[in-house]
Amino acid sequence: MNFITNKLVKRLATQLLVSSLLLPFGLAHSATADLNKQIMIKAKRQATDLKNKIASYLDDVVITQGSLSINADVVRVVSKADSNDKIYIATGKPATFKQLLDNGQPIKLQADKIKYDEANHLITISGHASVSQEGSIVSGNKIIYNTLTEQLNAESNSEDSVTTILQPQTKDKH
Repeated sequence: MNFITNKLVKRLATQLLVSSLLLPFGLAHSATADLNKQIMIKAKRQATDLKNKIASYLDDVVITQGSLSINADVVRVVSKADSNDKIYIATGKPATFKQLLDNGQPIKLQADKIKYDEANHLITISGHASVSQEGSIVSGNKIIYNTLTEQLNAESNSEDSVTTILQPQTKDKH
């Protein structure tokens, strides 16, 4: 019974710690001005399936929108049939997502796969996944972030652990 209690306490402590990471990572506060900028997509090749509403950008893909930058080997954009909502899937070794937040701080996501489901407000990064900002890093096999609720969940596979490195807060001098 004591083993189960200790395990539960450790799990709750870990969840609380990961939740506290949202403060420095502020993904929900990404540069709002970026939303009003044009999107530029560069790739060596492009293939579009008009019937199924899937656009694929292949080989050395670079997507920019304001301060937002995505680099990947392949990016697929899947449009949902009954709405304007899209799912963006970037893959690479690694695929990267960089953006300046409203506070001017850069944030970087890196993984083998980055998936953004705009309708459900979910960013899922998997395979050697990491999120870094201001020197603090969360890494694991899979990281899911809800941009609406500002909740982050990090998971590991059976051989590894979720790793969190937090940098000390600097105090403003008056």
